[in-house]
Amino acid sequence: MKTLPLVLVLLFPGSLLAQSDYKLGPDSLPKDDVPKGKLIGPTLFKSKVFDGTIRQYWVYVPAQYAADKSACVLVFQDGQRAVNPKGVLRVPTVLDNLIHAKEIPVTIGIFITPGQRGDTYPDTIGFGNPNNRSVEYDSLGDKYARFIVDEMLPEVGKTYSLTKDPDGRAIGGASSGAICAFTVAWERPDAFRRVFSAIGSFTDIRGGHVYPDLVRKAEKKPIRVFLQDGVNDNRSPRNLSRDWHLQNLAMAEAMKEKEYDYRFVVGKDGHSDNHGGALLPDALRWLWRDYPISK
Repeated sequence: MKTLPLVLVLLFPGSLLAQSDYKLGPDSLPKDDVPKGKLIGPTLFKSKVFDGTIRQYWVYVPAQYAADKSACVLVFQDGQRAVNPKGVLRVPTVLDNLIHAKEIPVTIGIFITPGQRGDTYPDTIGFGNPNNRSVEYDSLGDKYARFIVDEMLPEVGKTYSLTKDPDGRAIGGASSGAICAFTVAWERPDAFRRVFSAIGSFTDIRGGHVYPDLVRKAEKKPIRVFLQDGVNDNRSPRNLSRDWHLQNLAMAEAMKEKEYDYRFVVGKDGHSDNHGGALLPDALRWLWRDYPISK
């Protein structure tokens, strides 16, 4: 199993200050000797939890998937970015490589866009943000978790065998998609226990700045969290609750105090997916590090 390199300065247990040009490594690029999974979609979906919205989703099915065996699950917010073959996340390719190397379990990916209000999903959105994104992603509470657990997992589960083991389910995202991923695991640790958060918006957009205090005050939950942020991420010296980097630091400090299983990697970027994309393969290895993998 590969581990994250120790570089420069250990800020506190679970935290690394990383210096890199953030180029994608070989595990984020196609390899000739690695079987390719299927990416199915985009498929339109109308939610009842978020009534009056429509969204797209993609399902990644690894080449190693067998219908008689339940697969692990990785849900990713902003699915349109996660599946972009020219982007920096390239999650399907990362899954191809890590599953083939038996460094993570056989995992089905579910990549979901935010909702668009109305009856149609405009072709003009491209890789941009549908208009219900902030409502869904930045809001606290269990509504988005209910959407994932009660609607999307059953929808995909009609076709594919998905594990019901919460330790076999991971959820991730970047920016507002990252706080959204954390909220799902926070509200429903019975359903998701592994979180990938890049440049997380734990800020006062819709009240997310309260999370560090909630983490400290609440009973410790059985979740594992990988946090990434950059020292130049949306700094706001006049409004600390809207300072992305300080709020990520506060999240990491709260998790340290409560002795969570977490990692916090700090880079030099601003509000960019570049560092998180470069880290994604190692982050997934770390999140799945002790999960049984079929040999």
